[in-house]
Amino acid sequence: MKLARRTVLRLAAGAAFLPAAARMSFGQAYPSRPVRIVVGFPAGGTTDIGARVIAQWLSDRLGQPFIVENKPGAGTHLATETVVRSPADGYTLLMATPSNAINATLYRRLSYDFVRDIVPVAAVIRSPLVLEAHPAVPVKTVPELIAYVKANPRKIDLASFGTGTSSHLTGELFKMTAGLEMRHVPYRGSSPMLIDLLSGRVELAFDNLPASIEHIRSGKLHALAVTTTMRAEALPDVPALAETVPGFESSAWNGISAPKGAPVEIIDKLNKEINAALADPDIKARFVALSAVVIGGTPADFGKLIAEDADKWGRVIRTAQIKPE
Repeated sequence: MKLARRTVLRLAAGAAFLPAAARMSFGQAYPSRPVRIVVGFPAGGTTDIGARVIAQWLSDRLGQPFIVENKPGAGTHLATETVVRSPADGYTLLMATPSNAINATLYRRLSYDFVRDIVPVAAVIRSPLVLEAHPAVPVKTVPELIAYVKANPRKIDLASFGTGTSSHLTGELFKMTAGLEMRHVPYRGSSPMLIDLLSGRVELAFDNLPASIEHIRSGKLHALAVTTTMRAEALPDVPALAETVPGFESSAWNGISAPKGAPVEIIDKLNKEINAALADPDIKARFVALSAVVIGGTPADFGKLIAEDADKWGRVIRTAQIKPE
């Protein structure tokens, strides 16, 4: 993945080598017609909502509709391939997520190379996953959980919302770094996983925080830790997993990207407007309501995030010998 990381950063930084006059002419003309943002998940989820918040801002600021198009299925492949195969003119964008970084290693025969064929525009938000337990599990802290699992090797179920998902790989990373043996129980999505976790059919899970937070607040589930390096504003009393397992980090991020070859001046223009949106107090508040924090930054910053995630999850996939379903 070192080559991939250099590729991402080089593509993101390429704007510096274009003549200023050419960059300005493209940027001033864009957009002259509607733009679509393709999302690889159904409507209503965090990625979809984040895309719609940014789409509305861009529509208002740039004077053309930015339309969110949901293309769920096939582990985000349908959405990603749609964008990869679209003209590189800035009128078809992708809401990228950790699934894209994971799939770069998980699937050996994709029709595209995400790192090579997609260029970063701007990271939007980051939210933690949460390590949560059914209240019947006799632990209240991560150290207690580690001791409990070590005393009961391969007897505790750790659920995920699908093989090869961020939920699954976060669990594998936790098991590897803490030296634990648990049975992986995959589901087809967060909702069916939560049904069984709430009923006590499985004991533990890593879930996206926005999906589980109301169950945690109501006491139906017990939050042991969040997976970002810092505590989550939405659950300030819940420790970060890194407080017990130093260096642990896993987060659900998303951001806007474009097909390879999209004019750098258009990427610059979109990046500037997205960063303006993320600096707006009302936009920030809407994302805080989703238990997320804004990221922003340059295309190169987003490229670095993608490359680091692809590298990290690639190591986990290879070590745990994870195969797609």
